[in-house]
Amino acid sequence: MKNLSLWDQIVQQWQMRWPEVLDATFIHIQLVFFSMVMAVVLGVLLGVIITRVKWLVPIVLGGTGILQTIPSLAVLGFMIPIFGIGVQTGIAALFLYSLLPIVRNTYAGINDVDTSTREAAKGMGMTSMQILFKVELPLALPIIMAGIRTSAVINIGNATLAAFIGAGGLGDFIFLGITRGIDGLIFLGAIPATLLALLVEGIFNRLEYWTTPKGLRK
Repeated sequence: MKNLSLWDQIVQQWQMRWPEVLDATFIHIQLVFFSMVMAVVLGVLLGVIITRVKWLVPIVLGGTGILQTIPSLAVLGFMIPIFGIGVQTGIAALFLYSLLPIVRNTYAGINDVDTSTREAAKGMGMTSMQILFKVELPLALPIIMAGIRTSAVINIGNATLAAFIGAGGLGDFIFLGITRGIDGLIFLGAIPATLLALLVEGIFNRLEYWTTPKGLRK
């Protein structure tokens, strides 16, 4: 195997393992998808709450910031006593790791809404909830989408580490390749993970563009 060129190794490994790569890609997408759904729901909710309850700002942003600074493998390790080894632990760890960009951008996006716009909405007789859902969240949406995009791309990379705790995904091939010293096997996991990250980046870039009001698009 080591006598083959890198390209030949990749081709050979693909021919031998392509059904496993497809399965692993599907598991990788599941890990990212379910953790992101939970992170978006809780992250946006927390972001909205701290725009209303200011004394919670340092607690929420500080807490999610601390979670972000803990190394990914350590977060996975902390989750094992709670959820055991497997997919649930991977999703829980990825969820915690995704919160900060979403909470921070939701908070910043709503705070950046012009005060005169809020005053105009109040002058029209809108309630606090109407101002939130009809004025603040629509105007903050591009910034919130940027936070979700950042979390999703980071999540795809971190999900490769979930292979360490038996959650599967494309990281299985990377670590198997490292263990066996087969570069082609490493690339069999790394290439789809990279393509997945680029695809998600492109999709969210378009979503950011579509959610930006026409007058503010660059």
